[in-house]
Amino acid sequence: MTDYSQLEKRLNYTFDNKQLIIEALTHKSYKKPYNNERLEFLGDAVLDLIVGEYLFHKFPNSNEGVLSKIRASLVNESGFTLLARAIDLGNHIYLSAAEENNNGRNKPSLLSNAFEALIGAIYLEAGLEKAKEIAIALLEAAHPKIDLDTLSKDYKTALQELTQATHGVTPQYELLGSSGPDHKKEFEIAVTLNDETIATAKGKSKKEAQQKAAQIALEALKK
Repeated sequence: MTDYSQLEKRLNYTFDNKQLIIEALTHKSYKKPYNNERLEFLGDAVLDLIVGEYLFHKFPNSNEGVLSKIRASLVNESGFTLLARAIDLGNHIYLSAAEENNNGRNKPSLLSNAFEALIGAIYLEAGLEKAKEIAIALLEAAHPKIDLDTLSKDYKTALQELTQATHGVTPQYELLGSSGPDHKKEFEIAVTLNDETIATAKGKSKKEAQQKAAQIALEALKK
């Protein structure tokens, strides 16, 4: 069995009920009478509330639309995978040999789900305030600057991290064409994966079009 004491140190939290952390770290492939899916369900709701409240107080002058966009950029598979990797969560998950051989410890979906389950377990044992304290500390450490521009601008990096983790390849960007007068040109970019186009987008510059295409590709791959 995995030694989770180092994980508890990184979380700055020690479980009284060790079965809770074991359950949070148990993937369904491990074939135990329990797994982390129920705790993941709970942790997802808890993190949604924690981040929502955090942003509500952090940005008192922002409207609901802006707050929703910032939360959406944090509360998602990529966001939780980032936090999971920060505490080396992958090395502590209980997996089947087949899932282990399939690079399961690095799968974004698996890491994200385990992180949600872990927060769900902390919430069950210690309550919302402790879960919030731990989640926000990890969030702020992973994101030195939390605002809409910073979080949403680099979809290309997020897409590259996702495709390298899931497909083992880097996405490519191809200029499909441009239109309009020189002072008001519009560029169309396609993003491809293994020579297959997964998204296209237009922008006022090649860079803007690439970011938009990467954003669309990210959303498509996460479905």
